[in-house]
Amino acid sequence: MTNPLAAMLESREVVLADGATGTNLFAMGLQAGEAPELWNTDDPAKITALYAGAVDAGSDLFLTNSFGGNASRLKLHNAQKRVGELNRVAAELAREVADRSDRKVIVAGSVGPTGEIMQPVGTLSHALAVEMFHEQAEALKAGGADVLWLETISAPEEYRAAAEAFGLAGMDWCGTMSFDTAGRTMMGVTSAAMVELVESLPNPPLAFGANCGTGASDILRTVLGFAAQGTERPIISKGNTGIPKFVDGHIHYDGTPLLMGDYAALARDAGARIVGGCCGTTPEHLRRMRDALDSRPRGERPTLEQIAAALGAFTSASDGTGESDGGPDRRSRRGRRRG
Repeated sequence: MTNPLAAMLESREVVLADGATGTNLFAMGLQAGEAPELWNTDDPAKITALYAGAVDAGSDLFLTNSFGGNASRLKLHNAQKRVGELNRVAAELAREVADRSDRKVIVAGSVGPTGEIMQPVGTLSHALAVEMFHEQAEALKAGGADVLWLETISAPEEYRAAAEAFGLAGMDWCGTMSFDTAGRTMMGVTSAAMVELVESLPNPPLAFGANCGTGASDILRTVLGFAAQGTERPIISKGNTGIPKFVDGHIHYDGTPLLMGDYAALARDAGARIVGGCCGTTPEHLRRMRDALDSRPRGERPTLEQIAAALGAFTSASDGTGESDGGPDRRSRRGRRRG
């Protein structure tokens, strides 16, 4: 049976994904240090509102509130025994919202990094990583997710472990990495290396790409890097709404809805087939993105100069693929959260 997302990609030029999870939940009252996944059972109305906000704004696909829903991250909140429950409910709430829509909407089960560093650099074994990802995948599947969605990954070893786990669960999947260190992931992966990684997997994703990172300009440079490899696999672009800044004690993203409309059209023209937002992206941004994708004709593949002129300067001078661009910065990912 054809996966619903695969069918959607066959029938349309571009799919609009959703926006942020974390920053939108913070706006609803989530406090720093809280686990958003606990709201799936403690405050399901707010999670339903989060999902509905994306669908009402025009998203064809949205992610479940389960980014940190693996045993390693939930252990920080003494909730490691609730992986099955919290992920299943995240997907069940999403399924209800999607099925109420008068059009086809894809539920993507969000799976984030474990927060640990894998062997041989760190202590997390491949087998344990597969076990954690598999547990989460089975729960999202039970809750009704159409596809699994791996995101904000830095290490190729963790990407491979998740791919293996998703195969064990018998689920189709998509997978993005975060290119936030001068065009590389924190563990040193370049756009070209990611394409090679994806195509080497026994069960490659339906689509792959980048999310989060730094600003909208930078992620499009990475998308161009993917496209330059000649891949025919659908590319994902889920960029932040600008560069995060501290304003009055809070993180603020200054990208306007108008800028994100420009970003969406440029992402499509750069080669992305699935376009969405990450940190800072609200339903208002998504509405502008929907309008841009629907109303603006496809253009030529943009140059770096055109991207910078439309969205702002790049945060680094290079896309990370040159020999002198520096290597991996092997820091812990435990504190990182999507959106």
